Amino acid sequence: MAKVVVKKFGSAKVGVRDTAVTQKRVRDAGTGQFLTVRTIDAQSKTLGKDLSYVFSKNVAKARRENKAVTGVLDRAPIED
Repeated sequence: MAKVVVKKFGSAKVGVRDTAVTQKRVRDAGTGQFLTVRTIDAQSKTLGKDLSYVFSKNVAKARRENKAVTGVLDRAPIED
């Protein structure tokens, strides 16, 4: 049986200032709602940090959406 270990990756939080990620707010053509679009420079020296930052932002958004739908952060909604 495998042992499950839960811990945070790294001790320092990665912020947008530490990365080469650009962020824009654009309007969705279909719904008219604003979206945040993050782009990563592939030639950046901090590509690993950039990917980690964008991934963590995407996970945080998904968790907020799940909390709004199900009331629980870590459970995906059941689709019909």
